[in-house]
Amino acid sequence: MVVKVGDKVPSVKIKRMTADGVKDVDTGELFSGKKVVVFALPGAFTPTCSAKHLPGFVDKNADLKKKGVDLVACLSVNDAFVMDAWGKAQNVGDKVAMLADGNGDFTKAMGLEMDGTGFGMGHRSKRYAMVIDNGVVKSLEVEQPGKFEVSSAEAVLSKL
Repeated sequence: MVVKVGDKVPSVKIKRMTADGVKDVDTGELFSGKKVVVFALPGAFTPTCSAKHLPGFVDKNADLKKKGVDLVACLSVNDAFVMDAWGKAQNVGDKVAMLADGNGDFTKAMGLEMDGTGFGMGHRSKRYAMVIDNGVVKSLEVEQPGKFEVSSAEAVLSKL
């Protein structure tokens, strides 16, 4: 079942690279007590994700913060090492938290898994963006396959 507006975000263990190495992150704790924009995408280093999706949230970070967003996070079904390397390659710095859902546990719990086996990608996340306020989904925009319209930084900003 797909999580919908008004639902509590699932509490799942994912990974994040820190100065001390890979650390477990509980999504229930991470999204509690703050306003968070999470955008998810099929894969690090992929064309649309690298050219448009991630850079848009890096570029619009200050605008998102002005609208009361405490944390901007990028989530993908990749491991923490890949997400860290991609963040460095994209000069993300501390503007976007690079979250690794390596086993797809959060993606499955959200009901937003896509089958990319036809492209040699395995099971990945659909492309989407959501606003979470104190652990509750306030908006969720899921892209149609092959599209990049409703999950951009500009689209999220227009709804805040």
